[in-house]
Amino acid sequence: MTAEDDNSIIMKKKFFVLLRALRVSQWVKNLVVFTAIIFSGKLFDFPILLNTIYAFLIFCLLSSTSYVLNDIIDYPYDRKHKIKRYRPIASGEISLQQASFIVFILTLVSLILSLFFSLPFFFLSLLFILLHFFYSLYLKKYPTIDLFTISFSFMIRAFAGEVASGYHIPIWLTLTIFFISLFMATIKRHAELVTHGTETRESLFRYKEHYLDFLTQTFAAATILAYSTYTYVEKPPQIQTLFSSFITEVFPGFEARKWMMLTIPLVVYGIARYAQLLYERTEGERPEKLITSDVPLIVTIGLWGTIVVSLIYLL
Repeated sequence: MTAEDDNSIIMKKKFFVLLRALRVSQWVKNLVVFTAIIFSGKLFDFPILLNTIYAFLIFCLLSSTSYVLNDIIDYPYDRKHKIKRYRPIASGEISLQQASFIVFILTLVSLILSLFFSLPFFFLSLLFILLHFFYSLYLKKYPTIDLFTISFSFMIRAFAGEVASGYHIPIWLTLTIFFISLFMATIKRHAELVTHGTETRESLFRYKEHYLDFLTQTFAAATILAYSTYTYVEKPPQIQTLFSSFITEVFPGFEARKWMMLTIPLVVYGIARYAQLLYERTEGERPEKLITSDVPLIVTIGLWGTIVVSLIYLL
């Protein structure tokens, strides 16, 4: 093996270490950016779709910036964590100086890209990164406030999707995003408390298990109520296709029915399944793993997405 081959192997290892530090697997959270374009009926409008993809990629960079910063701040705690101690920064694969440089570069690049997009989008991007900076430094130390901070970050993603597409998200769907992100954040805190106790996160000292159970139930119920209200109150955009015209002729008044309510049981089951995984296997600490690995949950999300897209774009 030549020295050139050795250098190539080393560079590949460093690249994969960097990807782990950026937590690419958690970019799935930024799919919230697509909410506005999907529910406004503009998913297949190519210029708007390109804008939304661009916004999604910028928020992936912003998210990775916040993850690296958080790992720098949590370095002493992560070294005690049975899973997080293997992260690149906690394990020493990436030094604190290197990590700080990554944060600086990612922040600079993502904000410049967002400024090229539009001024409102830039302000949302700046707000997002500042929120995560304050979260990593201060806000995550305070119970309940840390949960709402996480939820607000999802709301900013949703608003960024509105700015990118030029279309608004219905208010009840916006509230659904707000409550379900609170539900998932609470599930994560519950898993951390049960699995690792109070030694891996400062705010866990002030959390009690029964309080987190109460919050989990409250936010789960609020999510179901908000989404159910959305399906009943809001009318999906009507997109005329050959198939929709045929359906309307064969079944007069078909479009007037509140067919989106058919997806309510799927949302209820999805929330119940997510909670089940927490209480049975205490895996709520890594929501992106649950969403991408649990077959019943994947099938539920896939079926929900198929029905929603069909109702908006086909029927």
